[in-house]
Amino acid sequence: MDWTKLTVKEFQNALKSSDPTPGGGTAAAIALGQAGALSVMVADLTLASDKYSQGHDVSNEIKQLCNSLIEESDSLAEADSDAFDAVVQAFKMPKNSEDEKNSRREQIRNSTLGAADIPYKTAVLGLELLKLLPDLAKYGNSNCASDVGVASLLASAAVKGALFNVDINLNSLPDDMGTEMRNEAPNLLQQSRKLSKMCMDNVRDAL
Repeated sequence: MDWTKLTVKEFQNALKSSDPTPGGGTAAAIALGQAGALSVMVADLTLASDKYSQGHDVSNEIKQLCNSLIEESDSLAEADSDAFDAVVQAFKMPKNSEDEKNSRREQIRNSTLGAADIPYKTAVLGLELLKLLPDLAKYGNSNCASDVGVASLLASAAVKGALFNVDINLNSLPDDMGTEMRNEAPNLLQQSRKLSKMCMDNVRDAL
C-alpha cells in the first residue's frame, strides 16, 4: 500500500491499529521523507540569499540528494510493510509433512531476510542525508536553524529506528544470513550518532 496517499490522520490510525503493518519500519521511512522535504525547504531559503553564499554548495547537494530521497523513502515505506506481510504469510504455510516444513522454514527465512533488507536501505539512505545536515546547520539560512534541527532529528530517528528493525529480523535468522548487514549496521549506527550530535551542536550555535 502507498502510505503517502493517506492523510496524516489516516496514517496515524493505521499505525495505532492492531494490524501488524504499518509498523516501525514504515514509520522510519516516512520520517526520512519528511526530513528530506524539510531539508529542501531550508536549502531553497539558503540559496535565495547571497548572505548565505557559504551554504549554497551544501544546499545544492541536499536538493540533488533529496530529489530522489523523498521518492525512495516513500517506496521504502510501502516495501517495508509488504516485506513484513510476506513474513506473516510465510508463517501461515502448511507444515503437515517434512517437505512442507522445510519449504515453510526456507520461506520464513527468506522473507525475514527481505524484511531486514528494506529498513537497512532506509538506514543507508538516511545516513546520506545526515552527512549533509551539519554543514546546512552551520552555513545555511540561520532563520531556519530550528528547521534543520528538526530535519536532523527526523533523519536520525529514521536511521536508528530502521536499524532496530534490521536487528530484530536478523536476530531470528542463522548467523550466516545477512552477513553484510550484520557487519555494517553497527557502523551505520555509530556514524548516525556522531553526525546527529554535530548537527545539534551547529543548530544550537546558530539559534
